[in-house]
Amino acid sequence: QEQVAESGGGSVQPGGSLRLPCTASGFTLDDYAIGWFRQAPGKERESISCINISDGTTIYKDSVKGRFTISGDRAENTVYLQMNNLKPEDTAVYFCAAIWGTYTPVCPRVYDYWGQGTQVTVSS
Repeated sequence: QEQVAESGGGSVQPGGSLRLPCTASGFTLDDYAIGWFRQAPGKERESISCINISDGTTIYKDSVKGRFTISGDRAENTVYLQMNNLKPEDTAVYFCAAIWGTYTPVCPRVYDYWGQGTQVTVSS
């Protein structure tokens, strides 16, 4: 069984923080690129960040730069999305996805493995 699974979502007030793990099972994330996506109600899914596990290269959508950090932990076979200074517009279902290889200077457009999503709600 090869899959990725994200978790760690929840409800937080504006300015708060959450950390979302994306853990791979059935395969090793080495030599994979991992992307984070989000989808708000009535909107299309959008790419917000990605990381090449092999060299640590990261890319961020402008709307999350300086607030979100993506990192990989090879020992845990997990990628984390640290989200700080959360805003109401960050409310969405967050997904992680994986594809073999490294991708620069833009995030992959197509992925082989997708998580089921975790809900993040930012409100007062």
